[in-house]
Amino acid sequence: MRLPADKVAKLRTFYEGRGVCVTGGAGFIGGHLCDALLSLGATIRVIDDLSNSSLEHLAGLIELEPDRVRFVHASILDDDALREAIAGCQTVFHLAALGSVPRSIEQPQRTWSVNATGTLRVLEAARGAKAGRVVFAASSSAYGDQPDLPKVETQLPRPLSPYAASKLAGEHLLSVWASAYGLSTVSLRYFNVFGPRQSADSAYAAVVAAFAKALLAGESPTVFGDGSQTRDLTFVGNAVLATLLAGACPSRLTGQVVNVGTGTRTSILDLATTMAKHCGMPHVLPAFRPERAGDVRHSLADIAQARQLLGYEPVTSLDDGLTETVEWFKRALAGA
Repeated sequence: MRLPADKVAKLRTFYEGRGVCVTGGAGFIGGHLCDALLSLGATIRVIDDLSNSSLEHLAGLIELEPDRVRFVHASILDDDALREAIAGCQTVFHLAALGSVPRSIEQPQRTWSVNATGTLRVLEAARGAKAGRVVFAASSSAYGDQPDLPKVETQLPRPLSPYAASKLAGEHLLSVWASAYGLSTVSLRYFNVFGPRQSADSAYAAVVAAFAKALLAGESPTVFGDGSQTRDLTFVGNAVLATLLAGACPSRLTGQVVNVGTGTRTSILDLATTMAKHCGMPHVLPAFRPERAGDVRHSLADIAQARQLLGYEPVTSLDDGLTETVEWFKRALAGA
């Protein structure tokens, strides 16, 4: 993951020596965010219960910089552990969540407890620690079946799943903690983030990781529905850049909701065809399964607010991101 030199120089000025907490920092996006924060000179505390991740990557960072990376093995529902993780941190990146729309259909109560109640607990811990800012990993799933494209932050949310509802509740909590308690907060609605180290070993795996795993094994990627649904596929480096910019934004943030995507969309069928070529398996055709409950039909981000408020611009194209991701999966498969 490479970030532009001019952005890195400005971000290093802000993050060098700064104490930051990353909830869910052992996860996919969290791990990449920790990589970037470490390279920018921050001192990092991670809290993660490892229920959806492993310590493998983070352990390498701790070994590399034991004085600057500390790990708290606990759930964000554990108030004492949260206080320990956030104490002394000026910035909190709240990424911990129970992900996946299909899993939330199966486990609605657990999804709500972790994603909504957990966010409240993070906000309270941040307030108690007098943190300067909380940046929340929200989700484009909040738009649901809102038909207008592109998705603009002012559109009325219409969540279709417990996951989407729990993430939307988190956004409201950040807005309330800004108005009621003066905490500087912002919610980033990530659009379909993908990249190296994303888990493919689950029935709930995200589409790019699931396609890569299947194709590199010589199997047909599974498409739910007819494949004409579209996604704004966002390389993890773009998401990390937006997150760093949100943490460093000089303006006082008051719970704004900001789309983080690319402003372009790709159909699932086109993605399957493109990835088959990237994986050297252009002859492998997708296998179709019934559409899943809670899945959004079309997704496309309007990123004007991210540009204006954060100075964000996508720095990695879809094709370059897919190339880097497939190469990582090839190495991982060879290592396995």
